[in-house]
Amino acid sequence: MAGIKALISLSFGGAIGLMFLMLGCALPKYNQYWPLFVLFFYILSPIPYCIARRLVDDTDAMSNACKELAIFLTTGIVVSAFGLPIVFARAHLIEWGACALVLTGNTVIFATILGFFLVFGSNDDFSWQQW
Repeated sequence: MAGIKALISLSFGGAIGLMFLMLGCALPKYNQYWPLFVLFFYILSPIPYCIARRLVDDTDAMSNACKELAIFLTTGIVVSAFGLPIVFARAHLIEWGACALVLTGNTVIFATILGFFLVFGSNDDFSWQQW
C-alpha cells in the first residue's frame, strides 16, 4: 500500500509541475509557447541513469565510471533545463514572469523524478524495473 501512496503523490507532483509549465506558456499575459522545449529535458533526464543501472552490477560497493558518467550527463541535462528559460527571457522571447513559472515547474518536476528514483529505485517489491 505504501507504493500506491507514493505513486499517487508522485503523479500529483508531476501534475503540479506541468501546471506551472503550462501557466508560463498559456497565460494571456505571456502567450508564448517556447518554454515547452523543456519537455525534452524532462524526457531525457532519467535516461542516462536508467541505462547505467541496467549495465552496472550493484554488488560492487565502490563507485564506477559508468554510473558517474550517467550522473554527470543527468546533471548536465537538468542544468540545461534550468538554463533554457533564462536564455529565452534574456533574448526577450518570453517574459520574466513566464521564466519564473517555468523554473518553478522545473523544480517540481525534477523533484518528482528524483522522488520516483528514491521510492522505486531499490530492488524490492515496488521496483520500477519490473515495469
